[in-house]
Amino acid sequence: MHTQQDHHHHNHGEEHSHQHHLQKKFKIAILVTFCVFLGELIGGIWSGSLALLSDAAHMMSDVISLLISWFAIYLSTRPATSIRTYGYHRTEVFAAFLNGVTLIGISIWIFYEAYHRYTSPHEIKVTGMFIVACFGFIANLVILWQLHGESHGNLNVRSAVLHVIGDTLSSVAVVIGGVIILFTNWTPIDALLSILIGGIILFSAINVTKEAVYILLENSPRNADADTVAKYLCNLEPVKDVHDLHVWSLCSNYSALSAHVVINENTILPYDQILKQINTELIQRFGIHHTTIQLENVACSQETNLLCNAQHT
Repeated sequence: MHTQQDHHHHNHGEEHSHQHHLQKKFKIAILVTFCVFLGELIGGIWSGSLALLSDAAHMMSDVISLLISWFAIYLSTRPATSIRTYGYHRTEVFAAFLNGVTLIGISIWIFYEAYHRYTSPHEIKVTGMFIVACFGFIANLVILWQLHGESHGNLNVRSAVLHVIGDTLSSVAVVIGGVIILFTNWTPIDALLSILIGGIILFSAINVTKEAVYILLENSPRNADADTVAKYLCNLEPVKDVHDLHVWSLCSNYSALSAHVVINENTILPYDQILKQINTELIQRFGIHHTTIQLENVACSQETNLLCNAQHT
């Protein structure tokens, strides 16, 4: 006897209102970031500060990344269709991937420019550099405050917040650089700070890109690989064996699972109760809300094969 159940547990109303609230925050962040970008670009050209221009380039990438992130949040509120049966959840991960790659490119450009600037220093109008950097720092704090607490469990928002943290650190570096040049007139500090900014950007960019690729390759959530989940389920009293098990991440905060579960012959629990128990355990222990589980009391041909590695023909 076979029985199969899809289990999909989500509070859509709550999620949608949260997504709309998040979109509003992103719009404010985009506007503020664009103003800072303009200020730093004009200030960087006028003062001749590479650190400020590096920060302006980083800010421009921020505007683009925040736009991508905002668009991904907007898309994720769209309903599923008969072609996109999971809706647009993946856009969040794709946005994070694009952000990460953009940041890697920007950091390489900063290293290149900083090397040239270090070997042939330019004169820098320090007061302008300092004022614009202070303005950038305050604006970044405003954006961080806007997005604070929203990045937990959402890779897309986290990638956007990383952009902004990178910017805030860059602004601090430029402010410090301005003070050092003001008192010592040692202009190579501008190039050295640019390298530091590039390093900060590169480090966070590699992490976000790796995480996005991990999800795009349909890997299991880090807390729920197939072996761990199967062992856990096999310890439940009614469960004899688990096979043909697949666990994957749709996006950073939404996982799905499908499995064949063989039931103990001597269990007296009804099937719907067993399913309910399994689904409750998967939600509480692994945070997996979307499941398709086939219960069996006679094992199928794939019984010994946890992952059902049937050859693709």
